Amino acid sequence: MAKYRGKYILEGLSEIPLEMERDLDLAYAVCERYREEFPCEMCGRCCHQARIVVQPHEVDRISRAAGIPLHEFVGDYLVRASDGRLLMRRTAPCAFLGADNRCTVWEDRPEVCDDFPYAASMFMSRVYLALTNGDADILELIGYMDDSWPCTRIIRDTIADRVEAARALRAQR
Repeated sequence: MAKYRGKYILEGLSEIPLEMERDLDLAYAVCERYREEFPCEMCGRCCHQARIVVQPHEVDRISRAAGIPLHEFVGDYLVRASDGRLLMRRTAPCAFLGADNRCTVWEDRPEVCDDFPYAASMFMSRVYLALTNGDADILELIGYMDDSWPCTRIIRDTIADRVEAARALRAQR
């Protein structure tokens, strides 16, 4: 199994071919620009997701930030999924979403929370598909996004032009 940037799992591949990596880099750049240009508005909606993944290297850091002893955090707040990933047990909303819709472990939140929605694997994979398939309609590919959210509304309003610009860059290679 290949990993792009150490976190995006590309099942079925043992390594990433160079041309694919270049296309992934373009897709990643499109996604990352969103994070830079439109920071989180802290509406709290993403904190109601059912599958909040915690990487093994994040467990100790999050438990310390939450002020929960490690053994209690692992036992009470995490569950191992059938695919081996660690998931937050308490979601919808996340156990660390405060009454003010602010994350109580913001500085130490899981990487998936920091990535959402701009650099989340689902969105990035759709940008990659639209970029590499000139006939793909990015708005159809991201039809799963709830455009009542501030961040996803921004994406839906601007992504088509950004994908076209990335396609033009790709064509110049």
